[in-house]
Amino acid sequence: MGERTVKLKISDMTKKYGNGDGVEHINLEIYEGEIVTMLGPSGCGKSTILRTIGGFLDVTSGDISIDGKSIVNLPPEKRPTAMVFQSYNLWTHMTIYENLAFGLKLRKVPKAEIDASIKHHLALVSMSGTEKKYPGQLSGGQQQRIAIARSLMLKPSVLLLDEPFSALDAKIRQQMREELKKIQSELGITVVFVTHDQEEAMALSHRIVVMNKGVFEQVGTPTEIYDNPASKYVASFIGEMNFIEQGGKTIAVRPEDVAISANPADITGTVRTIMILGHYVEVNVQCGDTVVKSFVQREQADQLNVGDTVHLAFAKHKEF
Repeated sequence: MGERTVKLKISDMTKKYGNGDGVEHINLEIYEGEIVTMLGPSGCGKSTILRTIGGFLDVTSGDISIDGKSIVNLPPEKRPTAMVFQSYNLWTHMTIYENLAFGLKLRKVPKAEIDASIKHHLALVSMSGTEKKYPGQLSGGQQQRIAIARSLMLKPSVLLLDEPFSALDAKIRQQMREELKKIQSELGITVVFVTHDQEEAMALSHRIVVMNKGVFEQVGTPTEIYDNPASKYVASFIGEMNFIEQGGKTIAVRPEDVAISANPADITGTVRTIMILGHYVEVNVQCGDTVVKSFVQREQADQLNVGDTVHLAFAKHKEF
């Protein structure tokens, strides 16, 4: 990739609320053209960090800079950022055109330029021809596309997305992820994305920041975090994982790395359930007090029955 430019830098940033909650000593560099996702359960501090970048929360101490310039003393509207929230925040009494034009009108952009920008950005989010409609006439996914278009029209240096797809149903969510990834690569824009959905983080990100109670547990690419989790917490939070206690250690092994064998192997158990999940089958094996999950091909699963004694061999695994 050559020399990468740091777009956004968070330096020893602390944000504390009155009750003592918050985040402290946060350090992170995000490169130009990168999608970085803050991933973690509710209350882990991911939205707090996003809102300090956007200017919706003041920092207690530390610094945040974009393109080498500190932004901590700027109000949200003066920052080179744009934020898309979970709730679409569109004005229901305005048409889509009026919603999109609003920010540019405030900036005294000429009408011809506003028209061209609206046309271009509606095409970008696959919503051409909706200018005269009102938000209430659009589905949730369509409204979120408009909200993203509105943010992009402000030409932000960094686009901030706070759980933007969590109110949508699963199928629309997948479409929106794909759409966002396409738009991001076309524009080369830098994106900071917040979600509690690990599948979303894996699908979208160049890098993921896994958070736990205000702390970064691991920062890495989806592959690094999936294949080489830094802690038991990360291993349990990303993807499916079996944890097997053996000889005073915890072995963590993914279901796709558990092979069912006819010959003695790492562990022996009894087939408890067999569930067909489309092109592969989930086989759950009772091994003492532990249930071990294995993903196998359908041909192999056809040979198995509930109650069979089987041997399990672990391929790649981690020990904690």
